[in-house]
Amino acid sequence: MRYLTSLVESLRAAGCVFAEEEAELLTGAARDGAHLAALLARRVGGEPLEHVVGWAEFCGLRVEVGAGAFVPRRRTEFLVQEAVALARPGAVVLDLCCGVGALGAAVAARLPGGVELHVADIDPAALAYARRNVVPYGGRVWEGDLYGALPSSLRGRVNLLVVNAPYVPTEEIGLMPSEARDHEPLVSLDGGADGLDIHRRVAAGALPWLAPGGHLLIETSARQSPSTASALTSAGLAARAVTSEELYATVVIGTA
Repeated sequence: MRYLTSLVESLRAAGCVFAEEEAELLTGAARDGAHLAALLARRVGGEPLEHVVGWAEFCGLRVEVGAGAFVPRRRTEFLVQEAVALARPGAVVLDLCCGVGALGAAVAARLPGGVELHVADIDPAALAYARRNVVPYGGRVWEGDLYGALPSSLRGRVNLLVVNAPYVPTEEIGLMPSEARDHEPLVSLDGGADGLDIHRRVAAGALPWLAPGGHLLIETSARQSPSTASALTSAGLAARAVTSEELYATVVIGTA
């Protein structure tokens, strides 16, 4: 108990708002006292808690993450909710810009009857985690730049294309919390001059991959949603934006 109190005090001194909860997670992840001390040092040094303990909670799942990987955000759970509402059992689901595969895994986990799951990303380090996260759902992992990563057999078959691509404008990266700015890969954060470079590329290439009536769901910000929707409309999709005030989240949905 005395050591736990010391742990909490160290975390508080480092600026951890939820020190008690973090102390419990660190203790649970530690193999022994020496390992716990090493984990504490990493957390006090500024590493994201999820990187330190090796997992993040997302839609009720324990999603594996680690050093150099983008940590799935709680607001992105709204995209999962919207995707599941549109899906049918057996759907072909593609998680593009998948990172550690959290979106694809969460959608698959919530759909009874299973799905045909594919995830793709340009970052091999992130895909190492994605492979483990999508294994329970029979997911297949593809490495490469957007649609260039995909097998031709997916053309015209995707029912749900879910995307959490970077949408932070380059000049605003420096305003992000240090946990993200210093410990997550720039490729998962930087969306270009106005934040929407990847959104435009995703939209422009989507239609040939979507099945008739298929949906593209892409996370954006409330401020950027008109421009994201415009990119989808220009690509031949019927677009609409939905928002969750509770999660402070905005998703644009395009339908083929």
